[in-house]
Amino acid sequence: MNEALRHAVRSALTLALFALAFTALLAATHGCTRQRIEAEATAMRRAELARVLPAGGFDNDLTRDTLPLSAADNARLGRQGAGVIHLARRKGQPVAAVLELTAPDGYAGPIELLVGVAADGTVLGVRVLSHKETPGLGDYIEPAKSPWASQFRGRSLNEPAPEDWAVRRDGGVFDARAGATITPRAIVRALRAALELTAERRGQWFGVPHA
Repeated sequence: MNEALRHAVRSALTLALFALAFTALLAATHGCTRQRIEAEATAMRRAELARVLPAGGFDNDLTRDTLPLSAADNARLGRQGAGVIHLARRKGQPVAAVLELTAPDGYAGPIELLVGVAADGTVLGVRVLSHKETPGLGDYIEPAKSPWASQFRGRSLNEPAPEDWAVRRDGGVFDARAGATITPRAIVRALRAALELTAERRGQWFGVPHA
């Protein structure tokens, strides 16, 4: 009986040691994998933010250089809760900001956007991150599939005039696809809101007084 008990104890200890070793191995593997996944996600995010800025126009890490946005300011960008902007710097000086915004009233639902805005209020680039537009019909808003979004580059609240920040069908200057005005209209409104916020926060973000 004692021998059987000792054998059972040895077997239990052996199993416990195997379980402990296997758990430790899993934990170590998970830790290494998680770090790699997080690093890859950060690199992808960094590249995504950089796409709305001129190549070579900044020398800092956009994912780390951020300023907080209040819930009220974030709401003006169509988003919920508090948020951040990403500052682009060159030799330590802020030269542009990357804003995340949502056009909530696209034809098929919300459209997630990135816009790069220079310190002087000029649009440097626009990129659609996600949308629910009909495949094929909504492709024109994606820079990878159409140059439509490039018409905003170089624009500001003064060029065109504020009242001209609209699609041509509404008396503005921006192109819209025939029969597809709702989505372009929503994007133009969202971009104008982003530029208005940037103009009001120039002092805070860039050290430049609001004009």
